[in-house]
Amino acid sequence: MTLALLGILLSLVLLITLAYRGHSVIAVAPFAAMVAVLMSGAPLLASYTQVFMPALGGFMAAFFPLFLVGAIFGRLMTVSGYARDLAGWISGVLGPRFAILVTVLATALLTYGGVSAWVVVFTIFPIATALFAEADIPKRLMPAAIALGIFTFATAALPGSPQIHNTIPTKFFGTNTFAAPGLGLLGAILVFALGMLWLERRQKQLLAAGESFADLTLAERKEAERLGRDLPTTGSPHRADAVDPDALEGTATQPASAPVTVATAERTSPSPEVGQRPGPVAGLIGLSPILAIVAANALCTYLLFPALDTGYLADKKFGGTSIAAVTGIWSVTVAMLAGIALVFLMRVGSWREYVEGLTEGARNAVLPVFNTASEVGYGAVIASLAVFATVRDGMFGVSDNPVVVAAVSTSGISGLTGSASGGLTITLNTFGEQLAQMATDQGISMELMHRVTAMASTGFDSLPHNGAIITLLLVCGLSHRESYKDIFVVTVIVPVVGLLAVMGIGLTVGTF
Repeated sequence: MTLALLGILLSLVLLITLAYRGHSVIAVAPFAAMVAVLMSGAPLLASYTQVFMPALGGFMAAFFPLFLVGAIFGRLMTVSGYARDLAGWISGVLGPRFAILVTVLATALLTYGGVSAWVVVFTIFPIATALFAEADIPKRLMPAAIALGIFTFATAALPGSPQIHNTIPTKFFGTNTFAAPGLGLLGAILVFALGMLWLERRQKQLLAAGESFADLTLAERKEAERLGRDLPTTGSPHRADAVDPDALEGTATQPASAPVTVATAERTSPSPEVGQRPGPVAGLIGLSPILAIVAANALCTYLLFPALDTGYLADKKFGGTSIAAVTGIWSVTVAMLAGIALVFLMRVGSWREYVEGLTEGARNAVLPVFNTASEVGYGAVIASLAVFATVRDGMFGVSDNPVVVAAVSTSGISGLTGSASGGLTITLNTFGEQLAQMATDQGISMELMHRVTAMASTGFDSLPHNGAIITLLLVCGLSHRESYKDIFVVTVIVPVVGLLAVMGIGLTVGTF
């Protein structure tokens, strides 16, 4: 028993360490699972082919349509320029003085519209760079501002969000993406407000300390040293006077050893001129596909699908399910397709370019879904081990309240895997039926269970080994040492506070 538990811990350390160092989860997850299997004495090949792969395939079968339409929509929003028009319009309305607020709002709108995190980062970075430069805000706050808009309230708290984190619980609790709208909205407002308070406070602290946008990043200093530039022996690497910026003209913010990728190319593209922002017409046109997605999602959820005759779903060939079990996935898929269609219709003359965007978007969907599915396969293998019963009992021993158990287990597993969607799926695949039964027995609303598990997945997932966090820092040309403190506060501490507030209100007042 002790050796088997040690095997699980060792496999988790391997998964976190290798993922943190940038190795693909597709390869790392089965390797880490193999360590746990060997140390538990379970059959190795059977665990891989009969447990890992079916779990991986099951996740892809259930959720690949969402990854596909989401990636295509995000690509089309980029190709069409609508995403940049929307972000630029918001910045024009509020101005560079509110650079942090503009960055958070623009990223949150794109995220709530279903655009994937990767696309949002590349779209927002040039605009945020121009705004931060004009407002003279230190670069190190930019990743946290982007992260607050992408990884927190817009992903899992706002009712109706088409992101995968808000869709996964629908399959297990028979809910829809608008579950517990009042609680979700309150949680979103709280997380947004606390995150903004922290970022504004940090901005004042850094400016008072003499930091500015012109300060060189650690990557820029290393690049200067590699090129043989003379650097003063005194001064902070975050101070503008630590080195002469003119001496580094033409140097990159990316470390010299970093590979040249599509992400690098998009990140280092010239930033738009702040004075040439899109007007209200362009901004509203950019916003229209997102509004179409939200409207179509609500229409399908509350009117269209409930009115359809879907008795055929009970047939075995359709999985012997019900409309309630698939409404969440169907509604979001149809809504995203509506957004894609609207992008085409608004600029018919660009259809050739958009068709290429469809192809590129489809390619972009493959890696994220495989990464998440591989983590789900890893979780399935760990859950299949006999020793996992001890781990399960420990989680359920935390409380006899399913809301508390759901929050603790989802947060913990999301943190260990470094993935919100992966941790959420692993938790619900492993404990979903038990949690739903406990909630039913205690008269607890499934909508509250949905909202709590969704929000719980977006807290401890943002630890340093999270792939999205690593990518965000790479795109911004900053390191964990420079920016992770602020990222940690706005993507871990603040969401946990929001989660606790939603749990407390939901358990005392009820779901609304």
